[in-house]
Amino acid sequence: QVQLVESGGGLVQAGGSLRLSCAASGRTFSSYSMGWFRQAPGKEREFVAAVNWNGRYTYYADSVKGRFTISRDNAKNRVYLQMNSLKPDDTAVYYCAARAGQDYSLRANLHDYWGQGTQVTVSS
Repeated sequence: QVQLVESGGGLVQAGGSLRLSCAASGRTFSSYSMGWFRQAPGKEREFVAAVNWNGRYTYYADSVKGRFTISRDNAKNRVYLQMNSLKPDDTAVYYCAARAGQDYSLRANLHDYWGQGTQVTVSS
């Protein structure tokens, strides 16, 4: 069992930055690949970024590539999402998710555990 708690969301102006953090419980954090997803009002949940178990491999949605960076610290049981050059279209609830296994997935339904989400609002 893994519990995930996101933090770091908030209100920021377009062009600004935020750093999301996701704290995971348990001693097997390195057994999971991690992902960030987001859901805007009236839209389906969408993939944002993923990282494999040791942080060596990452993948990004085209919409955030070059602006967002995912990273993890297995010693601290945390995964991060650094978001730069934020746009109003980035406004959403952001969720971190854990998938058992070493390889990441872009598919939400292949993740085993989810956090409660943190709101990110980007004003124009």
